[in-house]
Amino acid sequence: MSAAALEEYCGSVFWNDSYLDREDPDLPVCVEQTVLVWIPLTLLWLCAPWHLVTLCRRTQVNTKHLSKLYLCKQLVVSLLFLTAIAALAVTLGEDFGPNNDQPSTQKNPGVYYANPVLYAVSWVLVLLCQEGVRRTEGAVDSATLFTFWMLQVLCDIFPFQTLLREALRQGEISDVPRFCLFYIKFALELSAWILSAIADISPDIEERAKKNPEAGAAFLSRITFNWINSMVFNGYKRPLVQDDMWELNEVDSTAYLNNNFQFFMQSELAAARVHLQNWLKKKEDRDRQKAQEEALQNGLSNGLGKGVSQDVLMMEEKGKDEEHKDEKKKKKKKKEEKKKEDEDYPNSWLISTIYKTFKGILLESAFFKLLQDLLAFVSPQLLKLMIAFTQDKTSYSWVGYLYAVLLLVVALLQSLFLQQYFQRCFVLGMKVRTAIMAAVYKKALVVSNDTRKEATVGETVNLMSADAQRFNDVTNFIHLLWSCPLQIILSIVFLWLELGPSVLAGLVVMVLMVPINGLLATKARKIQIENMKFKDKRMKIMNEVLNGIKILKLYAWEPSFQAQVEGIRGQELTVMKKFAYLTSVSTFIFSCAPAVVSLATFAVFVAVSEENLLTAEKAFTSISLFNILRFPLAMLPMLIAAIVQTSVSKKRLEKFLGGEELESDIVQHDPTFDSAISIRDGSFAWEKEAEPLLNNVSLDIKPGRLVAVVGAVGSGKSSLISALLGEMHRKKGFINIKGSLAFVPQQAWIQNATLRDNILFGCPHETERFQKTIEACALVPDLELLPGGDQTEIGEKGINLSGGQKQRVSLARAAYSEADIYLLDDPLSAVDSHVGKHLFDKVIGPNGILKDKTRVLVTHGVSFLPFVDEIIVLVDGKVSEIGSYNSLRASRGAFSEFLDTYAKEQSNQDQSKKDYSQDTEDVELIPESQDAQPDSPLEDTVSVTLKRENSIRRSQRGGSVRLRKNNSIKKSEDAGETKKGQKLIEKEAMETGQVKFSVYLQYLRAMGWGYAVIVFVIYFIQNIAFIGQNLWLSDWTNDAETYFNVTYPAWKRDTRVGVFGALGVAQGFFVFLGTFLLANASVAASRILHSRLLNNILRSPMVFFDTTPTGRIVNRFAKDIFTVDEAIPQSFRSWLLCLLGVLGTLFVICLATPFFAIIIIPLAFIYWFVQRFYVATSRQLRRLDSVSRSPIYSHFGETVSGLSVIRAYGHQDRFLKHNEITIDENLKTVYPWIVSNRWLAIRLEFVGNLVVFFAALFAVISRDSLSSGLVGLSISYALNVTQTLNWLVRMTSELETNIVAVERVNEYTEIENEAKWITDKRPPEKWPEEGRLQFDDYKVRYRPELELVLHGITCDINSTEKIGIVGRTGAGKSSLTNCLFRIIEAAEGRIIIDDIDISTIGLHDLRNRLTIIPQDPVLFSGTLRMNLDPFDKFSDEEIWRVLELSHLKDYVSGLQEKLQHEVAEGGENLSVGQRQLLCLARALLRQSRILILDEATAAVDLETDNLIQNTIRKEFSHCTVLTIAHRLHSIMDSSRVMVLDAGKIVEFDSPSNLLIKQGHFYSMAKDAGITQVEDTVL
Repeated sequence: MSAAALEEYCGSVFWNDSYLDREDPDLPVCVEQTVLVWIPLTLLWLCAPWHLVTLCRRTQVNTKHLSKLYLCKQLVVSLLFLTAIAALAVTLGEDFGPNNDQPSTQKNPGVYYANPVLYAVSWVLVLLCQEGVRRTEGAVDSATLFTFWMLQVLCDIFPFQTLLREALRQGEISDVPRFCLFYIKFALELSAWILSAIADISPDIEERAKKNPEAGAAFLSRITFNWINSMVFNGYKRPLVQDDMWELNEVDSTAYLNNNFQFFMQSELAAARVHLQNWLKKKEDRDRQKAQEEALQNGLSNGLGKGVSQDVLMMEEKGKDEEHKDEKKKKKKKKEEKKKEDEDYPNSWLISTIYKTFKGILLESAFFKLLQDLLAFVSPQLLKLMIAFTQDKTSYSWVGYLYAVLLLVVALLQSLFLQQYFQRCFVLGMKVRTAIMAAVYKKALVVSNDTRKEATVGETVNLMSADAQRFNDVTNFIHLLWSCPLQIILSIVFLWLELGPSVLAGLVVMVLMVPINGLLATKARKIQIENMKFKDKRMKIMNEVLNGIKILKLYAWEPSFQAQVEGIRGQELTVMKKFAYLTSVSTFIFSCAPAVVSLATFAVFVAVSEENLLTAEKAFTSISLFNILRFPLAMLPMLIAAIVQTSVSKKRLEKFLGGEELESDIVQHDPTFDSAISIRDGSFAWEKEAEPLLNNVSLDIKPGRLVAVVGAVGSGKSSLISALLGEMHRKKGFINIKGSLAFVPQQAWIQNATLRDNILFGCPHETERFQKTIEACALVPDLELLPGGDQTEIGEKGINLSGGQKQRVSLARAAYSEADIYLLDDPLSAVDSHVGKHLFDKVIGPNGILKDKTRVLVTHGVSFLPFVDEIIVLVDGKVSEIGSYNSLRASRGAFSEFLDTYAKEQSNQDQSKKDYSQDTEDVELIPESQDAQPDSPLEDTVSVTLKRENSIRRSQRGGSVRLRKNNSIKKSEDAGETKKGQKLIEKEAMETGQVKFSVYLQYLRAMGWGYAVIVFVIYFIQNIAFIGQNLWLSDWTNDAETYFNVTYPAWKRDTRVGVFGALGVAQGFFVFLGTFLLANASVAASRILHSRLLNNILRSPMVFFDTTPTGRIVNRFAKDIFTVDEAIPQSFRSWLLCLLGVLGTLFVICLATPFFAIIIIPLAFIYWFVQRFYVATSRQLRRLDSVSRSPIYSHFGETVSGLSVIRAYGHQDRFLKHNEITIDENLKTVYPWIVSNRWLAIRLEFVGNLVVFFAALFAVISRDSLSSGLVGLSISYALNVTQTLNWLVRMTSELETNIVAVERVNEYTEIENEAKWITDKRPPEKWPEEGRLQFDDYKVRYRPELELVLHGITCDINSTEKIGIVGRTGAGKSSLTNCLFRIIEAAEGRIIIDDIDISTIGLHDLRNRLTIIPQDPVLFSGTLRMNLDPFDKFSDEEIWRVLELSHLKDYVSGLQEKLQHEVAEGGENLSVGQRQLLCLARALLRQSRILILDEATAAVDLETDNLIQNTIRKEFSHCTVLTIAHRLHSIMDSSRVMVLDAGKIVEFDSPSNLLIKQGHFYSMAKDAGITQVEDTVL
């Protein structure tokens, strides 16, 4: 619309420059009536459709209440509507009213009709919009309406002052009605704006807002993150705890994210799989062609006839050639195999899945980023205008103030957009991590055994922790991929406008940097991958060391493993050092970059022509543009490096998530079959390519039968069970199972939950059924002993239960589940014989609680076989016979051979059959207070401790145990008190409050003081160089005024350029030096901290390991050491640079405008205040985050190790649910942390923006005394300060957060150690030569505050005696061995071995001279040889000899690598029997004079048991042997038997005497069915 038309429309002048060209400027009335009216209304009309859509949707209007606030809003708008109508009426009245005296020519201009009509329609629209907002689900206010009102008020301020000034000038009001209407309208608009800023919270939202304030936050509160204030204040007042965390928004919850992610993942993955099939097909065709071509070529070259004389030569050459070719082929093959490994899984689908899942949030954040990027370029232009203003002394001062305000507004908008962008990106990162974690967990539940074998539990957990975290970190900054190039292009465009082509010089320098960075990035990637390898390796060993710590202590093997870990750590640190050096080189390049770039540009600019003078405008605008340029240039390489690292994680994740799943159709569930289990001609293997372990198996098991599966070790009994569970690959045949399954594995899998939860396993709790189950499984007495009854918390891996208890809990879980079919993998092996009998009678056998169910029982116990319906005999993976006990004995096949080996044992068992019925009565009659259950040394310490604690607690209460039993009412009262000891594992100690300064000092001390000081000084000098360079520049620009219209002398030009360049290079050099030294220092610190930690952990007493979950210790070695290695040096460096940067900036501004110093103090106060609040909260949120993260991983680890059980019961969904809850708990701490960062940033940026504003303001005020150079300098510095301030607080808090890792590592380096490993008093070389043991009034307790476990044991054991030790659980049998090895130290009394008191010598001297064969065979991953002889003390001959004696020679010599055969994690690739034999071989190798044998016959079949017993009798005949017996048979031939009860020796004599005596021993023997000694002589 042309100005003329507008002027006609307004009836006044539209524009005239004279309005602005004066001291008190104003806008023409016409502009105010048109442009300023249209701006806000345009916004309203554009945004109205969003709100009107909700009105069209059919919703019940009464869903939301009509609040007072809503009614007020509508009232105000209605009044506005009336003002519009009134304005129209006034105009109409003037034009057409009765008192219209004027001639009709003088009508009001069009604007007086148009505007009121426009407003009237708009106000109706607003009414509708507000109703729309009210109906929107979950909306409390509207951002668009708020912005509209704000614009409306701002635009009306101009007419507001115009009217006022006019009235004051004339001394009267010319147009009273319009004047009044305008001010009424203005007041109403103002109140509407205020009302629109208040949240309108409906009752249902109010409920949500209590749990999550974000739901009820208004627009203003959302953009300034005010809604998190309450948490920040809380966090400042007292350390936050998990209960202070708010509920998650629905869209942030794990379940919601996982559903979305899975939805997109399935389609993407399917597509990728198809793609892979096609690719493999093509590849096969290519390979075939290649092979054919090669064959052709070979045929040709060899077929050429040569003269005979040459034939010989040819032969030789050909021979060499062939060798060469073979070599090449081998290499090629290896390469191809590796490549194949890399590409053998569906790839490149993960990224697209993530994109599709999170499209919305990605696009939103991109929009904000774009706005922010564009605004960033407005400030330099304003700076340019500002400098021009200071140079031009004639311009009006209001221009300056306008620029200052504009600078502030632009900066504020920039801050708001930036924070919204960050908020979205970080939340996106969190969501991506969550989705990946949930997907990995879900996948782990269905993953096939092939995929499972490829990665250890640790590596799988790593996918969930490290790799998901990588994705999180990259997603945070993913938009920089397009934003950096955009910023670079815009900067260059603006620079070109400033300096013309000379910018190209600077550009060339930048472009040259890119390949250098690329080179560094690829190098860094290689190093990173190498580093990951060492980390994985180190963590694997640490895991094993911690899991087998008891064995390491008993064998005194710690130094060997310490050396292994230290070795790997050494390699890791070397790699880290390389990485750190690389970093320092790249830092050098980055810090030099801006200086070199500006140097090149300015030098070329000045040199190109004489006319080019460097003015302040040009120089400082360019510099602030270069500053903008610095960020994208620094970020791009970092981003690329991060993406590269993530691509490694991407591969790992794609491989795992795209891996094969268990075939769901291996086992069919067809209810029409008449048999419960049927296998037809099935062959099964563990891996797809492997040989089948089970061949041609055919079975038919009728419902309700009890079927036993027997066979020698390794004959495939456990594999058969796995096949029935569908865990093996089916080569041929089929399986059908009718009904639900319950499964009891050979090694009980216990969850870290209460005992009751372990038994219920997700079933509803029914008291009667529960009671029946625990009685049948003989758990009642255990519950008596456990501190919290069935509410006792069981530690990780069931650490506070003995082996037998774990097995019984596992059996109770199955029994309680009331399934149709029970698969029992040798559950009776881990329990004592009479308990086994009880379990068989009450649970499994013909009269047990499962008597109507189908049961498949794998067993080694011959005694139960006569009572089963059917026996399946397995030999080498084939079914050799099936039949009842009697028919199989009669048929004289494999089974009867199996029995004949144990004929004696059998006849003895037969004898016991006669007493069978009365025996069962006996089992019931054992008083419950001295319940008979087995012991297990591995877990014993704690469970005994707990029992002790509990008995003390009871005795303090005064009521005896018996009383408790008779009085059930009292029991419920006691239950409250017992709660105290239930928790075995204390909650992880969490440091609270400020990190102590001493922790920083500890870290600096570890770095070395010299280093620390030098680094600081160097960085300080660098900062001085930086300021110097800029001051030099400001001086240089002042030359432009001095040499105005005068030729610029060349010498001066060269000096200016030279000094400027020199200072720039100096900066870079100092940064490089500082970083280099810091790298060395931090690697040194890492080395010291890790070796201290490792050293101390290995020297900690057993009690520490029993009361601390492994995960917690592993976390110290993984997460915390990682932080010390990588995060702390990084944040320390950044912190130092930021601090110096901020100080430098403030110094420069004060130099330019000394007034500014006054402002610094209040700003600093606000800054400090905000920062203190933030740091307290943020730090605590970080701590909560790491504490709530551990359960995710430990639950995951637990799930992976108990997969077969979870799958068998079909409880995958329940575990998924649990995982979702655990992750949500963690997200509840992560989300507030993200928001608290934004809360801080928006406040700090506000402070920073004020710094800019005041720097500009003072420059305007004192413009007469300032040179333009200084103004430019001070404002361009101020523009930079916002980011630096932000970083400073961030770094402070990050440093404080990270330094916590040092604190946590140190916490574990200060644990009480056990006694010295080697003392000054060394025993003689050959000690103990005779092997005499004397206990002298020996008393011991587990911890100082507990009761005695052994009450004064006194006895003499002579050389070469064979002693059996028996006693009921808790009698102190295992405590006795623990005392011999000084796992626990004496309270009083002493143990003397061959005249040396064992408490006077070093632990290793003692432990090396004794040998134990432990109950649980623990193996470490590594070679077989390392497992036998970790110190390489023995020759191969000696090792082969012991392997022969322990009946493993045939097995080992059959292996490809013989002694170098790799043992899997935990020895999983050997059967339990073989592991037990290896432990025997260890003992044989050590040849000590004293052997402690912790009855290990539990998991071994009778054959192996026999082998072990015979070897021990023969090989250890010259030794003193102490046997802790669970089965009395094995000790009936001892010289003497020691019977312990409640920590005292009650009987100690030869077995025959004890039987005659008819005391304790006699009653135990009777339970086991032994009446005379001769029975057992084999």
